[in-house]
Amino acid sequence: MRVHVVRPADLGAAEVERWRELQGSHPDLGNPFLAPEFVLGVARFRDDVRVAVLEDGPRVAGFFPYQRGPLGIGHPVGFGLTDLQGMIAPPGLRFDARALLRACGLSVWDFDHLLADQAAFVPFHAVRRVEPVMELAEGFEAFEAHMKKAAPKTHKTIRYKERKLGRDVGELRYEFASADAADLRRLMAWKSDQYNRTGRTDRFARPWIVKLVRHFHETGFGVLSVLWAGDEPVSTHFGLRNGPVMAGWFPAYDTRFGRYSPGMIGHLRLARGCAENGVAEIAMGRGGKEFKEGFKGREIPIAEGRVARPTPGAGLHWARTEPLNRARGAVLDNPVLYRRADRVLKAYARLRRRAT
Repeated sequence: MRVHVVRPADLGAAEVERWRELQGSHPDLGNPFLAPEFVLGVARFRDDVRVAVLEDGPRVAGFFPYQRGPLGIGHPVGFGLTDLQGMIAPPGLRFDARALLRACGLSVWDFDHLLADQAAFVPFHAVRRVEPVMELAEGFEAFEAHMKKAAPKTHKTIRYKERKLGRDVGELRYEFASADAADLRRLMAWKSDQYNRTGRTDRFARPWIVKLVRHFHETGFGVLSVLWAGDEPVSTHFGLRNGPVMAGWFPAYDTRFGRYSPGMIGHLRLARGCAENGVAEIAMGRGGKEFKEGFKGREIPIAEGRVARPTPGAGLHWARTEPLNRARGAVLDNPVLYRRADRVLKAYARLRRRAT
């Protein structure tokens, strides 16, 4: 197996075509986070993105996109923003993972949403989890019928609040793909407020992420959906679309309408909008949101772990990240701990706002 490393912008048309061909070798490789548009987009605003091209004989066998930081610490492209990661290659492709790192100049490659069935990385899994997926290939009516059976209380509550929002505020309408930059600015403002209100890191405080989201919106790789009640925008969602697959990314809502659960109403409207616009599934991302159980039709097995070579950089990375990863994993896997941690973060955020 030969490996050569390039910047994403240096990939030729034939290589991008092969990338898309390989995405068809596994149903989950079509996820937008594994599409060339995502890697090329991130590389526009970060200088540390590279792609290892694996060749076996005359053909390209796979692509390994990654970010390389100081001391050779590697991550998936867009680490911290992505809900699916991995090689763009058939899942059974055999290669030496540590030899791949050596060819990439990496001491360690740290992952947290890796496709779990990629054989070469299986020995390096520390934890396996699942990511829920909304299935829409049979149309919205079939999806809603499934939801009524899987989560009747959730569905009934959403429909009740949907009617109440329409009565109290104004007639509801849903715009599946808004091209209005003002709608995107509103989403980012709402999302920043949510991050600060709940004690999370504000992703939109990072200029490169703001530029990236704007780029995806302008190019159409990102789909911005807006739920309106009368003249009031009440919830929004920004997802990435690769043909029939959407990856949920940034949902947000106006807290003035929080009692109507506008985010959940928006998710149901998003499902209808996707089904009517040729999207067969929505990957919802890992996380402790209980409402996702009612929306999901299947799950994608994912893994968290690290591939490391015996280098000082890898040792330092382990010492710095392992305790935090274990604590975070324990919280994610225990609903009681997740709710307690969520309350602690919100309390911390309230204290922080009072102090400023």
